[in-house]
Formats: sequence, structure tokens, C-alpha cells
Amino acid sequence: MKQPLPSPGLDTASPSGSAGSTTMNAGSTTMNAGSTTMNAGSATMETGSTSTVRVLGVDGCPGGWIGAWLVDDAVSVVVATTIAEVVARVEGCVVVGIDMPMGLPDSGDQRAAEALARRRLRPGRKSSVFPTPMRVACEAPTWAEANALNKQACGRGLSHQGFGLTRKILEVDAWVRSVPGVTVAEVHPEVSFAAIDPSCVVASKKTAAGRAARVSALESTGMSLPAVVRGPGYAVDDLLDACVVAWSARRVAVGEAVSLPDPPEVFSDGIPAAIRV
Repeated sequence: MKQPLPSPGLDTASPSGSAGSTTMNAGSTTMNAGSTTMNAGSATMETGSTSTVRVLGVDGCPGGWIGAWLVDDAVSVVVATTIAEVVARVEGCVVVGIDMPMGLPDSGDQRAAEALARRRLRPGRKSSVFPTPMRVACEAPTWAEANALNKQACGRGLSHQGFGLTRKILEVDAWVRSVPGVTVAEVHPEVSFAAIDPSCVVASKKTAAGRAARVSALESTGMSLPAVVRGPGYAVDDLLDACVVAWSARRVAVGEAVSLPDPPEVFSDGIPAAIRV
């Protein structure tokens, strides 16, 4: 295994927003550089309250990517076609959590991250944690080639659903390699929801009961969800997943998150591979 890439650390400068940037309300708390200590190279901030930390939870959606911008427990929605654009549309972000594998394996059965994440879910929900495709499979142009290459690399084929994620996996991979100037964490929504309340993931997020349970779980943390939970390019479950990813991202920011595994694995790409909860 290679040594991990240098941590991008924390970026206190505001990213440049595009003309279509989401505008935060005037009541949003602004990070005060004079009163907040940031430890560069880590995701820890010394603050009096976790709610003062600005973080972004990102999930893939039909429109590209949906971001849950969490400030003072209130969530604002950002949607963009690329991961770089959705992050650029928020200001003062400390940690970006993403529901997408980072740190792609070259061979072997599976990443330790997935194995440990499944242990945190009840029977019947463990299958929501998909095996991460091998890097060579992600780079294949067709499912047939990806399936064959994945079998060759690890002895396991690649589902059509898994292949459908490879474009976004490689997009995130390229963005992380660009050293975006903000701490980035891989998060799995179902594992994070289970950490808040194991009972909230019993029903599928595609059902009304499952969505209601997840909303209740988020609200139990003090999070205030947007009044509109469905919009152009994203569904209700996309937003709920982004919100719980933001919950874990904030835990990363204040040093409360658990790393699966700890320390992370590192493959040939040098990117630490771990799911944060």
C-alpha cells in the first residue's frame, strides 16, 4: 500500500460562487476566524458548539449532485451538475461529506470500510452497503468489460447498479485528487442514520414510512429541514441522504466521527479509504 496523499486540510477562505449560487439567509452564522481555532491537516475544530460549524453533505441525484448546506442546524439546498460546482456554491465550508466511495481498491475481496459498515446495520439492511468496484472496473467503458475486469481483480462480478455509479465515482476521485482545499469525508447515509436511531432504517427510504422515520431521526438531532423536500433534479430520499451526510460531516469537523476502519486503508491511489460516521 502507498502512503496516503497529503490531507487537503481546512480552507477558511470562501470559495468563489457562480452566478447561480444559492444565497444563504441573513441569519446564518458567520465563521469568526478570530475566535475559532482550526487545526490544519485535520478535521477538528475547537468550537463551543457543533452547530456553529459550516459543513456540506452531498449525495448523487438525477440532476447531478444535491448538497445539504448545514449552518446553525438549518439546512439549505444546493443542486449542481458537478461535485466541484456544488461545493463552490457554498461559502466557508469546513468539511464536505460525500456519499460516494473514495480510495479505490486495486484487487482483493472488498474494502474494510464496507465490511465494517455492514456490521452496523440490521439484517435486511446490510445489502444497502454496496461493494466498491475495483479501480480498473470503474475505468472500463462498458458494463461487460467492467464486469470481466472486476472478476479478474477480485473474483467478484459487478452489478449493473454498481456500474451505474462508476461515472460519479471517477468524478469524485478526480476532484479529490485535485486537492480542493477542504476536508473531504466519505459517508454512507444508511450507516449514519442507524447511528442516530437504528430503528429509522428498518423501512426502506423509498417508502413513506421509511422517509418519515428518517425525517424524525434528523429532527431529533436538532436539524431543521427545508420546507420543500423535493425539487427539480432530486427526490425526497436524495435530500434526506444529503442531510444525514451533513450530520456526519459535522461530526468529522468537531472530532466526534468514527472512522471505519481506523486508520483508513490506503490503496495505490494514495487516498485514505474509510467511511465516517
